[in-house]
Amino acid sequence: MTSAPKEYTAPVMAARTAATLFVFVAIFTGLLSAAYLWTKPAIEASATEEKMKLVDEVLPRTEYDNALLEDTVALPATPELGLKDPTTLFRARQGGQPVALIFEAVAPDGYAGKIRLIIAMRANGEVAGVRVTQHKETPGLGDYVEIKKDKNKARPWITQFNGMSLAKVADKDWKLKKDGGQIDYHAGATVTPRAVSKAVLKAVQWAEANRDRLFAEGAAK
Repeated sequence: MTSAPKEYTAPVMAARTAATLFVFVAIFTGLLSAAYLWTKPAIEASATEEKMKLVDEVLPRTEYDNALLEDTVALPATPELGLKDPTTLFRARQGGQPVALIFEAVAPDGYAGKIRLIIAMRANGEVAGVRVTQHKETPGLGDYVEIKKDKNKARPWITQFNGMSLAKVADKDWKLKKDGGQIDYHAGATVTPRAVSKAVLKAVQWAEANRDRLFAEGAAK
């Protein structure tokens, strides 16, 4: 003779269901936390590698000997750089002496919106390198500002800024030749290079004005 299944009241059933859900949530949360902790070093290493790839584009590692990713300045939103959000500025040094500042800037007036840049400016005020890191410019027309998409591999357009400084090039010359400056451009696609040129000039002016403070801010690491 079999006994009838035990019947539970509604409150007891609710409590059993809640307890079951709690156990499952606790287990899955624990598993997710363990997976995060296990993969965190790899994620951080990958992020660091990506940052260094960008920095390498504008400043060779042979030019500095400090731990670049540890020698930083936290920048707040900086209108002069077109930045609406905080970001990080990196400081390159050789033998403890200032070599270059590496920082982001944004050209807000590209043909298809914002164009994000990374810029390295040497301690003597010269541009070491500029790279476009993000944009939505017209493929095959205005996207030649991105070095990987520039068909001129011998002298990519963006490398025109290398070696330029406020001491060597007057402000009025940081413009396209079409606008009376010295920057080359491709016919039929002037909005994008004009936006980049303007943003680079503003960024260099800002860096020049703040260079000593930026290198001195905080303890050098």
